[in-house]
Amino acid sequence: MIILIAIILICVLLTIGVSVPLAFGGVLILLVYTGGYDPSGFFATGHWKLNSVILLAIPLFIMAGDIMQRGKIAKPIVEIAELLFGHLRGGLSAASVVASGLFGAISGSGAATLTCIGSIIMPHLRKAKYPAGISGAIVISASPLGLLIPPSGAQLLYAWIGQLSVLKCFLATVIPGIILMIMLIIVNFVILRKNKDIQITEVPDRFFNVLARKSAIATPALLMPMIILGGIYGGIMTPTEAAGVAVIYAIPVGFFVYRGLTLQLFYESLRESSITIGVVMVMIFTVLVASRFLIFEDIPGIAEDFIYSISDDPLVIFLMLNVVMLLIGMLMDDISGILLSASLLLPIAQNAGMDPIHFAAVLGVNLGMGNITPPTAPLLYLGAQVTDVPVRKLIGPTMIFILFAWMPTLILTTFFPQIALWLPNMVFGS
Repeated sequence: MIILIAIILICVLLTIGVSVPLAFGGVLILLVYTGGYDPSGFFATGHWKLNSVILLAIPLFIMAGDIMQRGKIAKPIVEIAELLFGHLRGGLSAASVVASGLFGAISGSGAATLTCIGSIIMPHLRKAKYPAGISGAIVISASPLGLLIPPSGAQLLYAWIGQLSVLKCFLATVIPGIILMIMLIIVNFVILRKNKDIQITEVPDRFFNVLARKSAIATPALLMPMIILGGIYGGIMTPTEAAGVAVIYAIPVGFFVYRGLTLQLFYESLRESSITIGVVMVMIFTVLVASRFLIFEDIPGIAEDFIYSISDDPLVIFLMLNVVMLLIGMLMDDISGILLSASLLLPIAQNAGMDPIHFAAVLGVNLGMGNITPPTAPLLYLGAQVTDVPVRKLIGPTMIFILFAWMPTLILTTFFPQIALWLPNMVFGS
């Protein structure tokens, strides 16, 4: 009964907008006072799990992403995408998908991708007379690509929780991310194919020369994920060391290559990223403590028994797990969603026959879709502010992208394991 009340309480708190650390903190207080538990043992567990070198990669990636965001490195990426697709009807909005995928590989964050790409591409979309609702929706729908295109801080955290290979988890989401990009672009073109108001750009006379010049400008930005993944894959760097290299690399690129950073902006970046890091680490601590309590009470076992009481068919179990992960993604940010889902649902998925690396991809797609799915949809409301489009105009088009792009990607990723496992198996020879 206490567990049921705790679950209801955390859902209510998250729904009304209480932050994740405070919501889990409130639940912990409830459990301590009603269940007669000594919190000191649970706090020690949280402290012990936080004492991990690999976990340092999370704040370092956050800092690197913030520096790159303020360093105006998204502009050359958007220009390349616009050059490739701008001459097509619906091409400019398709360019935002490509730009989001490329920038997602740099920032590793859906919110950072949305803020940076959205603020740059939306004025171009308005100038070209793209419908505001559809334009905002495609930018919002593409922003969670930052969770799928490596390197992803969320996948690194999942690998840490599951004691799995970081690079395998990174690689598991690559093909689902590419499939999602293709589906979003197709749906975008279908929606806008008959819109005669859209103004298209002319193809430059010396197209390949222009493309080569813009690609050269964008190369320093695009090198960062290559350096990180290459360093980890080549055994040159650990994930934590790679995250540190990302910070060191981002500073001169922001200052001297794209010249978007000033001392003032750099200071602001350090201040804001420090605040974000503090919130994230407190969030990780509270969720770790809460998850320890749930494990102590054998909640994963109870959940597993409940699921198997409904059906023991692996396909049905996978469907139910997807529903739960989607709901978690709707209520929480990616970090909290990863922590809770990995703690509670990974054992169930493994017992049902799902490879933990496959689960990484399924989890990434679910949480990304949950972040843009009404009514909670944290990225949807952030997108309304970034794109300056009312939420009511965004909900309809966003649901179209969810139903015809995100949902097919999720179904393919869930029920065709090789989509997630092919690349890790090819690289690691399994």
